[in-house]
Amino acid sequence: VNRVFFCKSLSLVFLVPSFTRSHIRFTYSAAGASSPNRAIHCMASDSPQSGDGSVSSPPNVAAVPSSSSSSSASSAIDFLSLCTRLKTTPRAGWIKRDVKDPESIADHMYRMGLMALISSDIPGVNRDKCMKMAIVHDIAEAIVGDITPSCGISKEEKNRRESEALEHMCKLLGGGERAKEIAELWREYEENSSPEAKVVKDFDKVELILQALEYEQDQGKDLEEFFQSTAGKFQTNIGKAWASEIVSRRRKQH
Repeated sequence: VNRVFFCKSLSLVFLVPSFTRSHIRFTYSAAGASSPNRAIHCMASDSPQSGDGSVSSPPNVAAVPSSSSSSSASSAIDFLSLCTRLKTTPRAGWIKRDVKDPESIADHMYRMGLMALISSDIPGVNRDKCMKMAIVHDIAEAIVGDITPSCGISKEEKNRRESEALEHMCKLLGGGERAKEIAELWREYEENSSPEAKVVKDFDKVELILQALEYEQDQGKDLEEFFQSTAGKFQTNIGKAWASEIVSRRRKQH
């Protein structure tokens, strides 16, 4: 079954290795050439997985890498190679506001992970789970790109594209417990269905307005719209407290 994803990115097309379980082909399109974000068409085709061909080492013989270990390493590197796009794809909101040297998707997720790391303990909230959720919540954007409200794509369509992208990435990783964990964390975040998801949702907005404040300070931008878009939408005490601190610092500089 072929799946076709349409995504936007400033990044140039990169080459990925041939995948044992799946194949991805990225092709550049002139579509949207007048826009700062160029279109990248991502085609993923899934091939049947081979069986586990691992063989136990004979007695008194040094263990050698089994075929299952080799396959696992190959899947991991294929997955990580695809995730490179998270490091090279700028966040679309900043591009549209002509911010110089805008942060990447991975930059955004990394600081969210730090937020979870340094946050105080909250009753009923698993901090380790929050850290994991922070570093996977935008992972599907490695394929579909950073889809923002201004892209004119419905929430339903955005979720469909990202769900298919996530499914492909989990297959690329080889399935198993780690892939299942990533998928569960991503869906939990998307559905806002747990205390951890609510905290990480707030961190997502906190990181956005903190970055907006920094761009205002460094580049003399007026990014009021980002503060307006998040105002009153924080769900947790920590989110409200951190957002209030950022807004307070912004008022002082003005």
